[in-house]
Amino acid sequence: MVASSSKGKNTSWKPTLAEQGLKSNAKIHWNLDATELIDMAVDANMGVFTKHRALVTETGSRTGRSPNDKFIVEGEDSKDHVNWGKVNVSTSLEVFENLKSKVIDYLSAKDELFVQNLYCGADKEEWLPIRVISESPWHSAFARNMFIRPAGEDLSNHAPDFTVFHAPYLSAKGAEDGVNSEAFVIVNYEAGEVIIGGTSYAGEIKKSIFSVMNYLLPHRGILPMHCSANTTGENTAIFFGLSGTGKTTLSADPARELIGDDEHGWGPNGVFNFEGGCYAKLINLSEEDEPEIFGTTRRYGSILENVVLDEDAVPDFFDTSKTQNTRGSYPIEFIENRTKDSQGGHPQNVIFLTCDAFGVLPPISRLTPAQAAYHFISGYTAKVAGTEIGVVEPTPEFSACFGEPFMPMHPGVYADLLSDKMGEHNATCWLINTGWSGGPYGVGKRMKIRYTRAMLNAAMNGELDGADFQKDPRFGFEIPAECPDVPSELLQPRNTWESVEEYDATANKLVSLFNENFVRYSAGVSDEVNASSPEIA
Repeated sequence: MVASSSKGKNTSWKPTLAEQGLKSNAKIHWNLDATELIDMAVDANMGVFTKHRALVTETGSRTGRSPNDKFIVEGEDSKDHVNWGKVNVSTSLEVFENLKSKVIDYLSAKDELFVQNLYCGADKEEWLPIRVISESPWHSAFARNMFIRPAGEDLSNHAPDFTVFHAPYLSAKGAEDGVNSEAFVIVNYEAGEVIIGGTSYAGEIKKSIFSVMNYLLPHRGILPMHCSANTTGENTAIFFGLSGTGKTTLSADPARELIGDDEHGWGPNGVFNFEGGCYAKLINLSEEDEPEIFGTTRRYGSILENVVLDEDAVPDFFDTSKTQNTRGSYPIEFIENRTKDSQGGHPQNVIFLTCDAFGVLPPISRLTPAQAAYHFISGYTAKVAGTEIGVVEPTPEFSACFGEPFMPMHPGVYADLLSDKMGEHNATCWLINTGWSGGPYGVGKRMKIRYTRAMLNAAMNGELDGADFQKDPRFGFEIPAECPDVPSELLQPRNTWESVEEYDATANKLVSLFNENFVRYSAGVSDEVNASSPEIA
């Protein structure tokens, strides 16, 4: 049996905090609006207001996710369904229960607790009821920004299937507690519980629940996706990519309505957002390049993490002295140009975003279905500085399904679902490089956003359907010879390098990295997908 959501479950029983183990005399703040919680955080000296009354807060030494501190309890159900390894690291029920008891005791001793009853998933037929219990008002505001905020019957009928016990200022004792450091994020699928401690980075809250959705939905034939999505109403596109590749930026398009910026499901009704908000990277944010996201940073209710303020309390998004992973959390309603129900139709275009630190991949290419499966499983990009602790410059990374840290099951499960849905709905797949051109990182230059937008618009609007394409000699995908509003010389990366010999050597190196990585998946895919592997030229 596999854990499932409460769809169809009797929700007459709504667990109290005491029934969930919290024996507390604390004042419980239930479902407060983000603005109320932000005011409380400022009063508690947990943050300050910008000139425009957005909250600025700091997350301490951990300014990004802590992948080495994430664990999954190996239970009777999960042991046969989780793709165990260095990403999905198992821990015992005993370790979980020991730390959970410490979290419960710690939270029970607080004078105030902040509780949010929320949902994950905009499609009511598929959504997951969750509860977030935190000691911190600003983290509670973050959770309220990021998940679906119920009202009326949806709130009164809410009964959590998963509960997050959040104690950011409680430190574990490392090996003594069976973990690697003072921080821990442990998911117990069988119990429907997540415990988080030792880290104030708010992204751990949302990513833990999204990994739960990524475990539950495939068993119902729904594809969970680490992607952004937008639509014109008739034309829907989804954008896969790791943090820093442009998912949030490129999906916030004034000509298209935003569905969501990070996590979605593709089900029988089309695409639906998991979230009720956005969690945007703010590094080098400018009003000119990203006006909608920039506007959210001037709204009461937004939360800015680790952003430096100038003497007038105005954010300086170019100051990375605290971290390059500065973040902004805001409710999706702050984006005016969005779908009202956070849903869209079946995608016509599937976009893979990569940040190629080698400067080898073209800025846009068209993939066959087999190539799409190959590159989806490969999930090549570069980790962008600051996204994870210890990453100080872009480094090549293969992350299956463009989100391996959040995908508990084998990548083949998700790839098969993607192939089936693309075939059923006749979707076209494009690979977009938002990384470097004219040389590798440190030599070449990052692709300009306006060129990337022009290429995306041409692809999604059908302007490239009749274009001339050239096949890449190594990767086999098709590169357009021309694209409106983009210099033609940028389309063929080999032409942008001063030395074609250096390009060829670097390209062959990248081919070898692709092939070395794919060895671990080759036995589980078709001959056609294996044949899509690149070749040294």
